[in-house]
Amino acid sequence: MAKKETFQLSKKLDHVAFIMDGNGRWAKLHGLPRHLGHKKACEGLMAIYDACREFHIKVMSLYAFSTENWNRPQDEIDHLMGYLEDFFNKNIDYLCEHKTRVVISGDISRLPVSTQEVCKMAMDRTKDYDDYVFNVCLNYGGRDDIVRAAKLIAKEVKEGKLALEDINEEVFANHLYTKGLPDVDLMIRTSGEQRLSNYLLYQNAYAEFVFTPTKWPDFDRSEFIKCLEEYQNRNRRFGGLKNE
Repeated sequence: MAKKETFQLSKKLDHVAFIMDGNGRWAKLHGLPRHLGHKKACEGLMAIYDACREFHIKVMSLYAFSTENWNRPQDEIDHLMGYLEDFFNKNIDYLCEHKTRVVISGDISRLPVSTQEVCKMAMDRTKDYDDYVFNVCLNYGGRDDIVRAAKLIAKEVKEGKLALEDINEEVFANHLYTKGLPDVDLMIRTSGEQRLSNYLLYQNAYAEFVFTPTKWPDFDRSEFIKCLEEYQNRNRRFGGLKNE
């Protein structure tokens, strides 16, 4: 058995977000249909979740299905939803054991009824936990998230529940799907693509970005540590001057 790589995370990191890219290309390289790349991707999720707990990273966000992904073949979408249901049914007890709250960011009303029910089950069973947060961005788009928040705020102002002069960044953030979660510290995208793809646009304002060529089905603890090492060597200035 290979010796587990030793790594100590010394820089503050409360929230890591992942764009899990490269599943289809991984499947093609292995002579498999695209949907089996998504299946392989789901099978590796818990290893990354365990690594987040190991390094005391409280929140992990996963871009599971975007508002633009409806343009994909229906067969692929059906498989994706099935794999998501299987994931929660298989792992919900483990998430509960480690007091992990499941958050679903996005409009799940368009999803298959069975998928909606599994998501609601996962959220309901874990709603009282706060040691860790497992945030799945599902039928999610960053622009949609911002527009939705603006509409909610406008409605509250119109109804007299919120004064215009009281609207600030904190109020706005509390109307996003990620209400109550810290901003993203580290955003990792796999497979070599270097763009946000409409992902957590507001929450990624001061995140450090790491792009790795590794495709998500091959992204394991060792690859994650490489990203954490790169993050740890960054100087986060938040608009200030570099620390000399």
